[in-house]
Amino acid sequence: MSDARANILARLRAVPPQDAVATAEPVAPPAAELSRADKIARLKQRMENMHTEVVITDRQNWATVLKNLLRKRSLNGLLYAPATPIGTALAASWESDLPPLVGYTEAVEQSKERLFAIDAAITFTKGGLADVGALILWPDSDEPRLMSLAPAVHIAVLDAAKIHDSLAQAIARERWQEKMPTNALLISGPSKTADIELVLTFGVHGPKELIVLILDD
Repeated sequence: MSDARANILARLRAVPPQDAVATAEPVAPPAAELSRADKIARLKQRMENMHTEVVITDRQNWATVLKNLLRKRSLNGLLYAPATPIGTALAASWESDLPPLVGYTEAVEQSKERLFAIDAAITFTKGGLADVGALILWPDSDEPRLMSLAPAVHIAVLDAAKIHDSLAQAIARERWQEKMPTNALLISGPSKTADIELVLTFGVHGPKELIVLILDD
């Protein structure tokens, strides 16, 4: 070993060890929460970009708005859940010139043909995500998952108070960790795929139309 190299190593070894300098992790400033109006507007814009029809109404008038939408379409029926508040409201006010109401009252094994033959279905939603423009659905025995997947037209009713800034906020505020369902669905628009020549196509593997009624009281 040369004298120069030996001197350098000797000097390095003679330096006393330095205490590690503690550095604080950078903390991002908390994002300002969107106002209710901004959440509605952002959700509406993002979902409309994905070919969703979004209508803002309220608890008093949503059924009338729904009927007007249905009268513009030629549908063979509307699948609904009779045991839910939505189902009760529809059954009490349905009119003869509208597509017949068809209650989801049988297990899927007994109702497969009807599920895939009926034109439209209506469901409630657990909430919405403003940042990505999506609905949250928690299917259960009253409104199974196939109600939002099988019919060509899916109509979803969303309470504006349940629109969250993000999925993380929805999970925290709704305390998902205490009551997670078997499955949760996030729906941003009609079904879509880009498998066909890499061209985005809507309505291939599920509903061709998604209509969202936002109840803003």
